[in-house]
Amino acid sequence: MDYKRLYHIMLNASEKAIEAIENGEAERAAEILVAAEQEAEEYYIENISE
Repeated sequence: MDYKRLYHIMLNASEKAIEAIENGEAERAAEILVAAEQEAEEYYIENISE
């Protein structure tokens, strides 16, 4: 399992979400975080046995 990849997925999303919040786009920030969570979960499920 490449935990660094999971970390980068969430880190990149959090940076984008912070930027969206700073621009007054809270809904977009939430969408970014939800999408990243789903991506990380899918990766984890696909690679859990490694």
